[in-house]
Amino acid sequence: VQLQASGGGLVEAGGSLRLSCAASGFNFVFDRMAWYRQAPGKQRQLVALMTHSGIATYTDSVKGRFTISRDNAENTVHLQMNSLKPEDTGVYYCYGDQGLVYWGKGTQVTVSS
Repeated sequence: VQLQASGGGLVEAGGSLRLSCAASGFNFVFDRMAWYRQAPGKQRQLVALMTHSGIATYTDSVKGRFTISRDNAENTVHLQMNSLKPEDTGVYYCYGDQGLVYWGKGTQVTVSS
C-alpha cells in the first residue's frame, strides 16, 4: 500500500493550496482518510479527517478555512486550504485507516507572513 501526497509549496499568508493524496496497491476502501500536520518542533496533529461515508471533522484552528474531500472510487483524498496563516506551516501527511494504519510521505507547506 502506498499513499502519495502532493501539492505542497510556499505561499503568502491569505493564499490557498490544494493537497492531494493518491492511494494505490490495494483493493479496499479506507474506513477513514485524513491529513495530519507536523509543525517544526511539535508533534504531529490531526488537521482533517473524512470517513468513507463522507463525514468530516476538523481541528478547530482550520474550521471554515480548510475543506477535506475524498473519492472512494479513486482512493484519493484532498485538502483545500484557504486563507492560509503562518501557523499552518508544517509537513502535511496523508493517512489511511483500514484496521491497519498507513501513512504517506509528507509534503511541505510553508506560509510566509
